[in-house]
Amino acid sequence: MVLVKMNRKRTFYRLIMLLLLVITMFEAKAEKHIFYFGDGYKEGYQTVSSATLYGNDSPYGYDLIGSPKEQDPFFFSIRLPEGNYRVTVVLGNRHSGTHTTIRSESRRLMLANVESKAGTTITRSFVVNTRNTRINADCSVRLKPRETGKLNWDEKLTLEINGRRPGLLEMVIEKAEVPTIFLAGNSTVTDQDNEPWCGWGQMLPLFLNDRIAVANYAESGEAGNSFISAGRFAKILTKMKKGDWLFIEFGHNDQKQTGPGKGPYDSYTESLKQLITGTREKGGTPVLVTPMHRRQFDDDNMIINTLGEYPDAMRELAKQEQVALIDLNSMSKTLYEAWGPEQSKRAFVHYPAGTFPGQTEALADNTHFNAYGGDQLVRCIIKGIIDNNLPIGDYFREGYIPFDPAHPDDPDNFFVSLTPFYSIIKPEGN
Repeated sequence: MVLVKMNRKRTFYRLIMLLLLVITMFEAKAEKHIFYFGDGYKEGYQTVSSATLYGNDSPYGYDLIGSPKEQDPFFFSIRLPEGNYRVTVVLGNRHSGTHTTIRSESRRLMLANVESKAGTTITRSFVVNTRNTRINADCSVRLKPRETGKLNWDEKLTLEINGRRPGLLEMVIEKAEVPTIFLAGNSTVTDQDNEPWCGWGQMLPLFLNDRIAVANYAESGEAGNSFISAGRFAKILTKMKKGDWLFIEFGHNDQKQTGPGKGPYDSYTESLKQLITGTREKGGTPVLVTPMHRRQFDDDNMIINTLGEYPDAMRELAKQEQVALIDLNSMSKTLYEAWGPEQSKRAFVHYPAGTFPGQTEALADNTHFNAYGGDQLVRCIIKGIIDNNLPIGDYFREGYIPFDPAHPDDPDNFFVSLTPFYSIIKPEGN
């Protein structure tokens, strides 16, 4: 009887071990997710039909606005642990030409205006960073009410498939062990969820290849000290590894803080030092970015400095700490003055009433950018990377044309399909 019980116990343990082995093999295989969106089905691929909806019954599928209708934009989500993922897409259509733009998470621009002729396909790859709010078992990032439901902070990877005639045929998603550029900043940097708002950080991935990731932790209304106290920097440090980067741009909201210990050479500088030190301790490389000007001109059409001594305080700290400095403040002055008072409106959120759904009054924001403005500002960032000879330059996509802020690109030649979500509420920190 004892021998029978022992044999049963051994059999039970063997079954458990076998089950664990099967689960391990399944998870290893599941690290690579392969989807087919075309007609019919393709062997070795998971077919995504109009009935494949993301939710409780499926860990992947069409999301947010349901399955696609004709050539309208659509969203596809898949439940995944936080991390960096390489996404490879095959774009095209047997019967017609295609024109595809892809964003990830909270409107990070990954591909723009990719065209294919009828009967041909184009393959493109990019890396998406996903994250959640957990810092450790007892602590999480303190989000703001406006961040509730923000795609950057959930447990899934979401892609927006857009364009004049989007043509997604295939998609492969797999873990990517690549360097990461972390971004710390405010509303001028953050991933803005809704049209017509845009931070330069959400435009940066467009210019990078699939061997590096961008993790944009910037948030509207943040100053250096509030970014730290909310746990955003602590969360970055849980993910940062040797060879990563932290771009730091603050100033607009820091200058609004008053009282003892506040100011450009006090709390502001101390917060920047804390970000620099923490990054270096993790083996990362900090980069300081001076805050860009607001759109405010004098009678001679020259930019007025509304940021006081904050840009100079950052410049001085960069020298003291021997940190690379991208002088966006200086470049933005050149850029805005090249546009002039009227043309510069086309880079900011200046729109007459009725431009967007529910907009009963004109929008006239002189701090925050639209997609064209975000594009021009991030080109200044890239110029700063090149001027500083940072190794990040090795990860630029082929074909990048050097940018001169004194000669901005013509807004009439700029196009990127609009996300189907809009908001007329100005971000914090205006």
